[in-house]
Amino acid sequence: MLPQSHFMVVAPLAAGREADLRALLASMNTQPGTANPHNPLLPFGLFTQLHFARFVLLDDALQADLTTLGLPRPRLPTYLAFMGDCDGSARACLDLMAQSAGQGLSRIFAHCEGFAQGKDLTAWMLAHDRPLAATYINWRGRSVQQIREEAALQQTLSDQVPRSVEADARRTHQYLRHFVETEVAAGRLSLSPSAPTPLGWQIRNLVHLLGVPLAGLVLLPFVILLLPWLIYALRRRETTDPVLCPRPDPKALQELQDMEDFDVSNQYTALGPVKPGRFRRGLVTVLLVLIDYACRHVFIRGHLARVQTIHFARWAFLDDKSRVVFTSNYDGSHQGYMDDFINKVAWGLNLVFGNGIGWPRTDWLILGGARHEQPFKYYQRRHQIPTQVWYKAYPGLTLADLQRNQRIRAGLENPAPTDAELQDWLRLL
Repeated sequence: MLPQSHFMVVAPLAAGREADLRALLASMNTQPGTANPHNPLLPFGLFTQLHFARFVLLDDALQADLTTLGLPRPRLPTYLAFMGDCDGSARACLDLMAQSAGQGLSRIFAHCEGFAQGKDLTAWMLAHDRPLAATYINWRGRSVQQIREEAALQQTLSDQVPRSVEADARRTHQYLRHFVETEVAAGRLSLSPSAPTPLGWQIRNLVHLLGVPLAGLVLLPFVILLLPWLIYALRRRETTDPVLCPRPDPKALQELQDMEDFDVSNQYTALGPVKPGRFRRGLVTVLLVLIDYACRHVFIRGHLARVQTIHFARWAFLDDKSRVVFTSNYDGSHQGYMDDFINKVAWGLNLVFGNGIGWPRTDWLILGGARHEQPFKYYQRRHQIPTQVWYKAYPGLTLADLQRNQRIRAGLENPAPTDAELQDWLRLL
């Protein structure tokens, strides 16, 4: 199994360079916000380990909410963020992009403070690669290569399978197995075996699996001792924190909608300030550690709690944990995506985003909040920011398609399926 990894290169823009950078990033697209995979600056399609990538400008516009609530507003820079999800090492992916598209990347990063032409581009990107607070992968180990090969297999089998209702299932299976073997031998199809799981990754994953619960056990007596104060501090804030969920600006909303639904999948980028004070920052830090643990060791086979439409997601802190940025790649419409969360995992949204300024009022950390449907939908749209460039390695394919294609390959490679398994397998085609 080849595990996936992530990168998030973040750098402040140089003064006076934002307009030029926006124009340059727009030149990489075929539709608003959607990358041309063969654009000359960064031809994403060359990098066969890259699942998703995006360039997005992170500004400080929502810091105005602090002023609205009578809180001090620090002036923060506008950042350029380059994010991606890839097979194998993120460092290796960045290094390959620097080697193959260094000139284009340098043109982009030249708009950032401290970037100098001629520097080691890989070293610069690694120096600006931010640690992530939590990440989610829909199906760990499913590579871009596997996805593309299994999609081609599905199409080939679908073209070959007899459509007669009288077709003999076992004979059809044998025929298709022989046909695929012939196609593979002729080089017209590829079905690569799974890559071995790197030993270093296995060790790190095991250490994380055991280390977080052990740390929790060590800290448990202190948590129990502080529990009355923690409950009091939480409830006092939940009952007095101001709610700020005005209707989003129609022009800004239209700009976001103009970037959606060019594919069966969409992207989402949101940014907002954390409620002030050490309590909220400490609470959201701990909760993201727990969410990351669950995503790393529990939700690794096709679902995040009950949501099954998210390919990749990440949470990251900015500016000394005063802001959180959240990004995701999901199937379907934005409306369906939000309804999925409300109906299935509103409590999970409340855990993290309930610590953000203006979130609908929560009770006991997990109740309320996103369950207040209209204020929640106003909040999430208002905190969503346009993604200037977004790339998906397998357009036209949903997670349901990937799962079906994976099952088709497994059924094809099954040497002795039962009659019931054969009938189920043929229905997939």
